[in-house]
Amino acid sequence: MVETVLFDLDNTLLDFNQAEKNAVSKTLEHFHITPEASILKRYSELNLAQWKLLEQGKISREEVKVRRFQFLFKELGTDTPAREAAYLYESLLAQGHYFMEGAEELLENLYGRYQMYLVTNGTLSVQKGRLKSASISHYFEDIFISEELGYNKPGIEYFNCCFSRIPHFQKETTVIIGDSLTSDIQGGINAGIRTIWFHPGNEKAEEIIPDYEIHKLSEIPALLSEI
Repeated sequence: MVETVLFDLDNTLLDFNQAEKNAVSKTLEHFHITPEASILKRYSELNLAQWKLLEQGKISREEVKVRRFQFLFKELGTDTPAREAAYLYESLLAQGHYFMEGAEELLENLYGRYQMYLVTNGTLSVQKGRLKSASISHYFEDIFISEELGYNKPGIEYFNCCFSRIPHFQKETTVIIGDSLTSDIQGGINAGIRTIWFHPGNEKAEEIIPDYEIHKLSEIPALLSEI
């Protein structure tokens, strides 16, 4: 029986890829760099690599913000100031939102039936801005943003901090739903709760194995009723 549902935010409920593309494009244009598809793709790759290092505790959040632009501009052969670009990018990313398909309907469906919480590694100012734009905060009992807590997924410290703030918390009746194997699913495994991996594509879990997999958010209500 499931009573508590922990939701990841980026690329689970809100479409981070689209938001990132728009924010990076506007940032590059500001510095007179044409946001070609190949450049946007490379930024996304560099960004993901930095977040993986943060998950592993190898670099700080501030380093993530700047390094992705430092590496990109170095590859492009430009002396564009990375720290200035990082600041502009974050301010743009915090504006507006894009929903993943079925996210609004899902939250409305589950609201009142489960105790729902948001668990995200995203930057505090960015996530607060996007949540305000999306107007979905009222669906959640609490929102756990890693920068605010001082710990990051998938670390057990992050989850222990979250659990301490959930009234009458029980691992046995809790699941985490997210798109990242290394952050959400590994985090759930570390924390001893059941995991649901949301992946719209054809990726395969090889080293990190979730308890359940879904390809559409619309599959979640029936799955939660079954487990």
